[in-house]
Amino acid sequence: MSGRELVVLGTASQTPTRRRNHNGYLLRWDGVGLLFDPGEGTQRQMRFAGVSAQDVHHLCLTHFHGDHCLGVPGVIQRMSLDQVDHPVRAHYPADGEHYFERLRHATPFQDAAVLEQCPVRADGLIATGSFGELHAARLDHRIETFGYRLVEPDGVRMLPDRLRSRGITGPRVGELQRAGELVVDGERVALAEVSAPRPGQRFAFVMDTRLCDAAFALAEGADLLVAEATFLAEDARLAEQYRHLTAAQAGRIAAESGVRTLVLTHFSQRYNDIARFHDEAAAVFDGEIVVAEDLMRIPVPARER
Repeated sequence: MSGRELVVLGTASQTPTRRRNHNGYLLRWDGVGLLFDPGEGTQRQMRFAGVSAQDVHHLCLTHFHGDHCLGVPGVIQRMSLDQVDHPVRAHYPADGEHYFERLRHATPFQDAAVLEQCPVRADGLIATGSFGELHAARLDHRIETFGYRLVEPDGVRMLPDRLRSRGITGPRVGELQRAGELVVDGERVALAEVSAPRPGQRFAFVMDTRLCDAAFALAEGADLLVAEATFLAEDARLAEQYRHLTAAQAGRIAAESGVRTLVLTHFSQRYNDIARFHDEAAAVFDGEIVVAEDLMRIPVPARER
């Protein structure tokens, strides 16, 4: 597994349709896979999408409504069946730990996978790894709900012309990156002299919430934002009542947070013309908008230079 992309496993909200499975999203981030909100049928969707249980390193649940978690038993049992050879960390709202226990042990099976339960109790950093940092923030839904934000550390981009001018080639480039400076022909060369800053990339996952400060904070500067858009503006009253977003509100979050690409998903079954979600979001957000479809693969935008 390599590269950075979002594999969309399902895009429906409360009720699946003939064309849309319940939620499910796998973020491939170089060698790490983060599976978000596996709803009912996710294990089967993984087969259709060419996703293996071995691809999952973090399981992230925003909350315990069924369309976001009823796929957990199948996914966890598949990890044991396939003898996943690495630990998997499960993140979920701490006040729903009894629900997670029921999902994890929904039926008898040979529990062979190493699954580390990491309940989320408060906003902030919840995991680190080769990808950088994974943060959580409490959203505003009918039950306790957390959104997620992946933050890659800032780095540097080496400048070939400057390296050549200072006589730095081959393995010495790596030495310079590790040490921060080198002595070349009697002269000290600092890393900053032959490189430029390279901001780390950001990914945000905002699901099942009405507008709140946390949604904007999670999305801030995201290269890729996955946001629920359960309703259209014509049903804004329902969105407020059930604490969901409209497509226009998802677009507003993206616009005010400096997002590069917005992925709209979690559509109510009441709508037949999904193109309206794009148009509504585009009225307030002029960046790239993807209206998610099941089994779609969405690349994380290339780094800005």
